[in-house]
Amino acid sequence: MKHEAVSPPAPWPEGGDAPDGGDAAKSGAEIGQVAGPGADPSTVAIIDILNIMEQGIVFWSASGRCELHNSRIFKVLELTAQDLAIGMTHEAFRERTLARGDTGADTDAYLAAQIAVHQPYSFDRTLPSGRVVFTNGRPTRGGGYVVTFTDVTDARRAAQDLDRAKRQAEEAQDRAVGLLDQERARQAEAKMLSQLDEWLQSCKSLSELYNVVTHFMVTLLPASKGELYVYSNSRDALDGICNWNTTDLHDSIEADSCWALRRGRAYEFRPDVLCFACEHVAAHEHRIPVEEYICVPIVAHGDTVGLLHIRFDTGAEGAARIADKGPFAVRCAEHISMAIANVRLRDELHERAIRDSLTGLYNRRWFMEALRRDLAQAERRGAPLALVAFDVDDFKGFNDQHGHDAGDLVLRAVADRMGEVVGHRGTCCRTGGEEFAILLPDFDRRAASHLAEVLREAVSASQVRHLDRLLPRITVSCGIAVFPEDATIGQVLMRLADEALYRAKSEGRNCVRLVSA
Repeated sequence: MKHEAVSPPAPWPEGGDAPDGGDAAKSGAEIGQVAGPGADPSTVAIIDILNIMEQGIVFWSASGRCELHNSRIFKVLELTAQDLAIGMTHEAFRERTLARGDTGADTDAYLAAQIAVHQPYSFDRTLPSGRVVFTNGRPTRGGGYVVTFTDVTDARRAAQDLDRAKRQAEEAQDRAVGLLDQERARQAEAKMLSQLDEWLQSCKSLSELYNVVTHFMVTLLPASKGELYVYSNSRDALDGICNWNTTDLHDSIEADSCWALRRGRAYEFRPDVLCFACEHVAAHEHRIPVEEYICVPIVAHGDTVGLLHIRFDTGAEGAARIADKGPFAVRCAEHISMAIANVRLRDELHERAIRDSLTGLYNRRWFMEALRRDLAQAERRGAPLALVAFDVDDFKGFNDQHGHDAGDLVLRAVADRMGEVVGHRGTCCRTGGEEFAILLPDFDRRAASHLAEVLREAVSASQVRHLDRLLPRITVSCGIAVFPEDATIGQVLMRLADEALYRAKSEGRNCVRLVSA
């Protein structure tokens, strides 16, 4: 069907709807405006049908000219009389809509490509008013196109709102999952720290505590490597105590080689901040570069007692990052600090309870416990146990003549000689006043007599200075009883050793005597 081009009608009044077949049948003139003059009755019927539709409709011929459109298209596409007319070429129409901004260069290129191969096309065009019109072109058998234009503004807005709501819901879900994961991780860390506390509180010595720390840190921070250092008694260096997942444990490090100890708080070394490596880390000569680590001071009752160094090798598979595990590492250090403080306090209180404050030797209470323990062990092993009891000769007269301060110096000197002579071979005690006792496991009569003679000579050779003068020479008298040869009961062994001591005094003092046969 071929139609001559005629002038298009004026645009529909703004805000008004195009006339449709529901109101009245169109006049021949109106039909001619949308389908061309001389339209036959079948075309008139088609136009009536098209005009009652909500979509705008255009028929483009095989030669690319407008042969038919309904009146609704002016409303849907917000067109004027100059924008669309019967006989207008498709290229001209596309140029006008492209100039108006309904379509872009990409859409126009896509449209030209589809038409060139006579394929369907569809896309959204956004009008100057912001409305969205879905354009759907379908090729006809004769080579033309039937194109419909549907206002989908509300649908697209609803879809956008739905997508936005969906994204917000997904983001909220992701945040909730993230928070849940964080809470689970926090609970897991709290549970592990609780288990650590339980084990640390059960430790009866620092060496046992350090062993627990070593094994627990492997579980608490599995992707980390670390060492624990504790201040030496001189406080000029820190001794290497324990380590995990590494062999890089120094025997000792200088106190000023760590930024954490210098600054008095945890120190993080990582590449994304301005920081400097600690000297003790650089001295390790790790096989791989240390990219991240944290040093945490171990503080007990306000006193810094050590250092926890934790290294993170970011190149390792599943390696922890300091940003994630740094805070947890600090909490671990805090729990370890408290445990060390508690054990040290307990040890200090225990030492005060079992040590003589003047000489530093064990007191009578500990002597009685040690005697029962050593006797039981000697009996199980079938080994001897010697008890050497001695005191300072004429100590009361010495005190009366030289004063109690001088007497205290003498007692300390005797304790020092005991430590030098006995060492770790026995237990040295001050049982009261100027009285002392030594427990010697695995010592028979001959060995115990020899040690007692060496001790007597060492005490006799001591020179004690008080103020600006030397004190008179001091001597001791010793009595020895041996298990099981002399007695098998602790109280009897003590009584026999005392009897041998009294005999030594009665026989001239400054001598050693065994239990009489």
